Amino acid sequence: MSIISFIGFTLLVAFIAWYATRKTDEKSADGYYLGGRSLGYITIAGSLLLTNLSAEQIVGLNGQSFAQGVLVMAWETLAAISMIVTAIYLLPKYMRSGITTIPEFIQERFDAQTKSILSLLFLVAFGIVLLPTILYSGSLAFSTMFNLPEVLGVSQSTVIWICVWSIGIIGSIYAIFGGLKAVAVSDLVNAIGLLIGGLLIPVFGLMLIGDGSVSNGLSTLWEANPEKFNAKGEIDSFIPFGTIFTGMMIAQMYYWGTNQSILQRVFGAKSLKEGQKGMILAGFVKFLIPVIVVLPGVIAWHVFGNDLGNADQAYPALVRKVLPGAFLGFFAAVLFGAVLSSFNSLLNSSSTLFGVDLYRQYFDKNASELKMVKAGKVFGLLLAIVSMTISPFIANAPDGLFSYIQESLGSLSVPILAVVTVGIITKNVPAIGAKIVLTVGVLMYLISQFVLSPHFVDAALAEATANGITDAKELGIIKAKAYPHFLHIMGILFVINVGFMLLMGKLYPNKKVYTPKITEQIDITPWKYAKVVGIVITILVLSTYLIF
Repeated sequence: MSIISFIGFTLLVAFIAWYATRKTDEKSADGYYLGGRSLGYITIAGSLLLTNLSAEQIVGLNGQSFAQGVLVMAWETLAAISMIVTAIYLLPKYMRSGITTIPEFIQERFDAQTKSILSLLFLVAFGIVLLPTILYSGSLAFSTMFNLPEVLGVSQSTVIWICVWSIGIIGSIYAIFGGLKAVAVSDLVNAIGLLIGGLLIPVFGLMLIGDGSVSNGLSTLWEANPEKFNAKGEIDSFIPFGTIFTGMMIAQMYYWGTNQSILQRVFGAKSLKEGQKGMILAGFVKFLIPVIVVLPGVIAWHVFGNDLGNADQAYPALVRKVLPGAFLGFFAAVLFGAVLSSFNSLLNSSSTLFGVDLYRQYFDKNASELKMVKAGKVFGLLLAIVSMTISPFIANAPDGLFSYIQESLGSLSVPILAVVTVGIITKNVPAIGAKIVLTVGVLMYLISQFVLSPHFVDAALAEATANGITDAKELGIIKAKAYPHFLHIMGILFVINVGFMLLMGKLYPNKKVYTPKITEQIDITPWKYAKVVGIVITILVLSTYLIF
C-alpha cells in the first residue's frame, strides 16, 4: 500500500508541474530561468519553503534536537527575521534593477571580474557542499524509513549509491528540462504535502507517548525531558546562546538575503509586491516549522533514548514507528519531493549562474538567449553527475550533518554577505576591495576552522588529559573554551571584511560613483502592509525565547 501511495503522489506532482508549465517559453532566458516572471506569492512562498526544507534540514535538525533539545530551533525561528529584512529592505533594491542573479547585481555595483568570482563561489558551494549533502541525507532517510538494505538484500552503502543516483537523475530531469516554473510549481504541491505529512509525525508521536491523547503526550514529554526544552544553549552546546547575536544572523542573512537558489524564486515574481508577500508568508510558516523539524527529534529521544547508533537516524526511525503503511508511502513521496526540490532548485540556479554570468563573458560573447539556456542545461547536467559521484562518500563525515553543512558554508557566506552589504549601503567602495574580500575572506575562514581551531582544541584536550580530567561534560566545556564557536568566528570575520572594504573606500574611492539602474520590466510598487506584518512576525519569534 505504501508503495502505491508513493508512486501515485509522485506522478501527480509531475503531471501538475507539466500542466502548469506547458505554455511557458522555455527558450528565452526569462522563461527558463525566471518562469517568465509570472510567479504569484503563494507559489513563491511554497517554493522558498521547499527549496530550504529538504531531507538534510528535516533529518539533520531533528537529529540535533534528539541530541540537544529545542535550542536548535534558532536555525528556523530566527530565519523568519532575516526573511522579513530581505523582503522589506533588500528586495526593492534587487528587483528595481531587473536582475536574474545576485552576481549580476554585483557586476553593476563593482565589475565583471567581481561577478565571476562570486559566481564561482556559489557554484563551489552548490556543487561540492550542498547538492551532495542533499542527495546523501535524502538517501539515508529512505534507507532507514523503508529498511531498504534488508528489503533489497544489499549493504547500506550500496543502497545509498542506488538512492543517490535515482534521486539525482529524476531531479536533473525536472531542473534541466523544466526550468524554474516547473521547479516552483512542483515545490508548491510538495510544500502542501510536506506541511500535512510533517505535522502527522509529531501528532502520531505524541499520541504514542500519551496513549492516544496528543495533550497527554505533550505534558508527558515536557515533564519527562525538561532539559530538552531549554532554548538557551550552554557554552558546549551546538548553538551557545551568545552565537544568536553574532554569526547566527550572518548565516541567516546570507542564506535568505544573498543566496541565488533562494532569491531566484522571488526574482521570478510578477511584481515586487508579490515577491514581498511570498517571502513574508514563507517567513511566517518558517516560524511554525520547528513543530516539524525540531519537536519530532525530542519525541524520538523519549521513545528510543540511547538505542539509536546515530542521531541523524532519529527522524526516519520515528516515522517508521508511528506512521501507518498508507501514510508512510504518502510521506515518503513528500520527502522525496522535498529532496528533489532542494536538489533541482540548486541545479536550476547553477545552470542560471553559468548560463547568465559566465558563458557569455568567457565562452561566447555574442551567444543568443537560446544558446545561453542550452549551455546552462549542459553545465547543470555535468554538475549533477559530479554531485551524485561525491554524495555517497559523505557517509564518512562526522555526526551532526546540519552543523557540518553550516560550518563548511561559513567560508563562503561571510565574504559574500560582506560584499553584497557594502555594495548596497555604499557607492564609493572600489571593486578591488570586493575582490580581496571574496578571496582572502574565504582563506581566513578556512585557516581559522581547519588549522587554528584543531590546533587550539587538541592542545587544550591534551592538557586536560595530562591533568587527569575524564568527565565528558568537563571535557566538552574545555573544548568549547579552547577556540571560539564557528558562529562567533563568522561574526568576527564579517566585521573585519566590512571594515576592510570601508577602509578601501576611504583610501581608494571609486572614481565613478555608482548609480543604481531602474528597470521597466516589472512593477516595483512595494506591498503597503509589509512593515506591519513583518514587525508582528518578529515579535512572535522573539516571544519564543521568553516561553522557553
